[in-house]
Amino acid sequence: MKESEIHRSLPMDQEKMKKFISFLVAAVVFLLLLYGLPDTFSYEAKLMTAIVTFGVILWALEPIPIGLTALLILVLMLTFNIFDTSIIYSGFASPATHLVVGGMMIAQAVNETALVKRISYFIVRKWGATAKGLLGSVIIVQQIQALFIPSTAVRTTLVLPISSLIVKTVGAKSGSNLRKMIMVGVAFGGNISGTAILPAAVGNILTVELLNRYAGINITYFEWFLYTFPLWLILIPAIWLLLYKYYPLKEEQKSFPHIKGEMDKKMKELGSVSTKEIRCLLILLAIVGLWITEPYHGMHPSVPALIGALIMTLPGIGFAKWESVVKINFNTVLLISVTLSMGYGLIDSGAVDRIGDYLSVDWFLESIQNPILAAILVIILTQIFHKLLSNVSAAVVTLIPVMISVADNAGVDPLPLAFIAGVTSLYGFLLVVETMPNLLVHSTGFIGQRDFLVPGILATLVTVIATIIVALTWWQLIGFI
Repeated sequence: MKESEIHRSLPMDQEKMKKFISFLVAAVVFLLLLYGLPDTFSYEAKLMTAIVTFGVILWALEPIPIGLTALLILVLMLTFNIFDTSIIYSGFASPATHLVVGGMMIAQAVNETALVKRISYFIVRKWGATAKGLLGSVIIVQQIQALFIPSTAVRTTLVLPISSLIVKTVGAKSGSNLRKMIMVGVAFGGNISGTAILPAAVGNILTVELLNRYAGINITYFEWFLYTFPLWLILIPAIWLLLYKYYPLKEEQKSFPHIKGEMDKKMKELGSVSTKEIRCLLILLAIVGLWITEPYHGMHPSVPALIGALIMTLPGIGFAKWESVVKINFNTVLLISVTLSMGYGLIDSGAVDRIGDYLSVDWFLESIQNPILAAILVIILTQIFHKLLSNVSAAVVTLIPVMISVADNAGVDPLPLAFIAGVTSLYGFLLVVETMPNLLVHSTGFIGQRDFLVPGILATLVTVIATIIVALTWWQLIGFI
């Protein structure tokens, strides 16, 4: 074999070895938990804890795609026959899963029009002539999209071609602060975009579903917005200011007078607003209207999402082709469905109660009697846990049930503890694998993992401080804590 061929084969061999080691670690931990957990855990609780931990490790190390890991977990639960199959498949029947499916179908339909591009070009045209405005534009576009498109991954995917165009238009060279600022802005903007809109992030949906099923607490679209909109309003300018200050620019990199002309050109290529775009916007507004008025009609958020997807594809009324709209990412469907089933299994097997008992040490139970101290502890613990676990869905589905159990042991309301853990799980800035926006931006090749480290630490501190401020002020004022 030639020397060049040997060098080419090394990365492939290393990749195979990395995957093998990942599976080996997951398998060893599985066996250690299955045979090493104390007898206070029933056999079902041991097995469920082992399977969940096995899956979480695979999600964190990612030797195989996340959807394939979800399918593997499902097969393990079915093979070991831990519960009745109706419980194992219950995640697929959950309204939360259908909300995600409806949301992805809506996003596919919206993408059949030029509406998102038109809005994005308009915003960049208006404020993108300066570095401050350009960074603000890539952040704000995703916050606007969050009102209509229930998926951080889809929103980031829609913004990436526009951000790549911006990088090219302003001449942001590889390794430059300008390029890093724009691309990290897309990632971090995507991470905070799910804060205040209930269907805008899978983590929100999982939090609400688990609280409803196992604590009997129902959170409506409006209530989620009421609790979180001050945090959202703080984080948008805070993340913008952080990134602008962290990436100092030369004077010639702060102004882009030619970007207005480029956006004008792009908008001209789109032509005038079409009837498809008008119908799309009207249907989106109707969906949001139904979400907001949930306390009056009582429909789960999944119902308006599915109604919207239906209307968008109906001949004569809609504007999108059914064949295009059903081409959704089944990885996401598997992920949320199986994670929900994992959560249900952890609770039904008694594993969560046992874990909750071990966490219910005196100092912790005493600390969470104080609502403010409880909020601070949960925020910090969730951030640490999220760094170890990486995947947002895995973090939520393991943390929320445990928080409900610990709250029950302490005799306090589980809503604040579980809610704060769920919201905090959205904010993964440090590692590429923590959130889908980070992964998608990293996949462009424009920035690397090291570009996330320092701004990621600072952004994490910003979200921790912002959440504590909201806890001390707004949440106390409205009686949430």
